[in-house]
Amino acid sequence: MSPNRLIVLSVAALVAISGAFYLTTTRNLPRDIQGAPLLPGLGAELGTVTEVSLLKGSPTPSVILHKTGGGWSVAERGDYPADVAKLHRLLLSLGDAKIVEEKTSDPANYSIIGVEDPTKAGASGTEIEVAAQDGRHAVIVGKPVGEGTFVRRAGEPRSYSVQPAIFVETEPRAWIDTRLIDVPVASIESVEFKPASGPGYVLRRIKPKADGFELEHVPPGRKALDAASLAPSATTLGGLDAEDVAAAKDIDFSQPVEAVYTLADGNVITLTGAAVGDKRWVKVESTKDAALAAKTRDRAFQLATYRYEAVFRPLDQLLVAKEAKPAKEAKPPAGAASSHRKAPAPAKAP
Repeated sequence: MSPNRLIVLSVAALVAISGAFYLTTTRNLPRDIQGAPLLPGLGAELGTVTEVSLLKGSPTPSVILHKTGGGWSVAERGDYPADVAKLHRLLLSLGDAKIVEEKTSDPANYSIIGVEDPTKAGASGTEIEVAAQDGRHAVIVGKPVGEGTFVRRAGEPRSYSVQPAIFVETEPRAWIDTRLIDVPVASIESVEFKPASGPGYVLRRIKPKADGFELEHVPPGRKALDAASLAPSATTLGGLDAEDVAAAKDIDFSQPVEAVYTLADGNVITLTGAAVGDKRWVKVESTKDAALAAKTRDRAFQLATYRYEAVFRPLDQLLVAKEAKPAKEAKPPAGAASSHRKAPAPAKAP
């Protein structure tokens, strides 16, 4: 048999085997699987959901979101209010998810698409369990695929690809309501800064509703910046979001800085700051905003470093930079030849 004929026969045999495998696989697929909801019944129960738990790489859930009183909270953050909009997006994606096609049922292949046992250390998938009025729904969300996601219903061998995609985060900090303070700079009447050490300062608005501020008690021999530059920036208290939250007793505030913001409506917001390693934390108090006071009581909030620095501006940033003194010209040592001697006259031509 010639080598060419052998190659042709080998390719034909491979095609035949592949075709037989494909046909067998197709016949074994349930006919009603494509387009079926991933979690039947959940869409109609979304209004009755009371708890959502997220589990990844451990037998213990990494995040539990549950209803407390009139709202949702994050259990791992001392029942701090949860980001309800983000939670709703997750629940809607679960309720809307439709099966595109069936994938592996072999546990040996689960890790390839991220639907292995989520309780095992190093698991790449996340189990989402939703408690609703008519029971619990649980699904392991694996790796993304195209415009969808690989999934496996908990306790079932079959895995699927579904659309639309399901996105989930397993860090508790990712689920808190990050909104903290939102005060426009036009509402700030004065700022009193008290550093952990060294001189503090007071800034006051020059005129009501005017943009400029003045610095009280400018240090001797120094000059304050112009009125516009002294004013707090628009991002000082405007849209000030928290990156994380913790119990205030768990953060070291033994070397605090303090900034007291008095507002036009008489409200006084006091922020006490602390730098702990590479993180920046604040405690917040308010004299007239009852909702803010209740939300922040006994809690500390991590801020982005640049936001923290805008809240706690040191005095030196409000002063015109000192002029560098010109260096004195060194005198030559006694007896040394002067460097300014006249050059010798050129020799006369013969």
